[in-house]
Amino acid sequence: MIFNIFKLCRAGICLTSVTDSGLPSISESDVAESVANDIQKLKPSVMMETLKKLYPFFLALAYDIVIVIITLFIASQVIRFFSKMLDKFLKRINIDIAVRKFLLSTLKVALYALVILGLAERIGVSSASIVAILGSAGVAIGLAWQGSLSNFAGGMIILFSHPFSRGDYIITPKAEGIVDTIGIIYTVLLTPDNKRISIPNGALANDVITNVTANDIRRIDIKVGVSYNTDIRKAKKLIKEAFDENGLILKNNDIVSYVDDLASSAVMLGGMAWCKTGDYLTAKWAIVEEIKIKFDKNGIEIPYDQLEVHINESKGSTNQNKAELL
Repeated sequence: MIFNIFKLCRAGICLTSVTDSGLPSISESDVAESVANDIQKLKPSVMMETLKKLYPFFLALAYDIVIVIITLFIASQVIRFFSKMLDKFLKRINIDIAVRKFLLSTLKVALYALVILGLAERIGVSSASIVAILGSAGVAIGLAWQGSLSNFAGGMIILFSHPFSRGDYIITPKAEGIVDTIGIIYTVLLTPDNKRISIPNGALANDVITNVTANDIRRIDIKVGVSYNTDIRKAKKLIKEAFDENGLILKNNDIVSYVDDLASSAVMLGGMAWCKTGDYLTAKWAIVEEIKIKFDKNGIEIPYDQLEVHINESKGSTNQNKAELL
């Protein structure tokens, strides 16, 4: 291999050329011409020509960005306006606050999604591609969150069918308490002893729900047994007096005392009256106590279960027991 070193003193450039029998040789004139072309491209006139060619592209991009910003601003104002209008309408027709929040958030998400799809087309992104990506993501999420989606569906049923509201006292096969939160996935109850119970909405929507506080007034039913030798007319009168004397009982509704059943060991008497739902337990406890006090004062016996054991022994076994004791 032969190495020939050439020095090129044009524009301060030093060239080292390597020739080999297997490689094509590069002449001094070729290198000089290449360097001259590169220097020519760095001239201001050439750079200006290049910028002039790119100018329409940057101008169009800046215009699209300005349009996107203005569209987003206007769209946000329009969405806010429609959200306020919908919120006022839902308040006017007494829709629950949890349902209102859900509907408003759903409306905002849907409208913003439409705006983003439109703007994607503006900047050259295909909306079909975005829809395909979202569809694939939705299928994957659906498979991963099957249980949560059933609870979500149950939450939608509860929110729209409205079997109870926040603050109601409900009884279900699994728990009972005051409704504290109606969520999309869980409903939270507060028990009378201040424990928090979270019930999945999927299970709650399929259970039997008793809404104790759905109405403003509630009926109190009390039953008590008396012995068969009791004057039942007197006992009924005392029961009615216990209801009448309670200040929480609504006097504009009928107060009734009655004979409910002739049971095996007692005559079952009953009384019923109406009170405000919030006063139910207070009134019931006071009336039960007053009935017991009145019965005691008037000598009315409340029978209770008793067990009597009778032992019959033969004479032979009795004598044998006596002999063993001696």
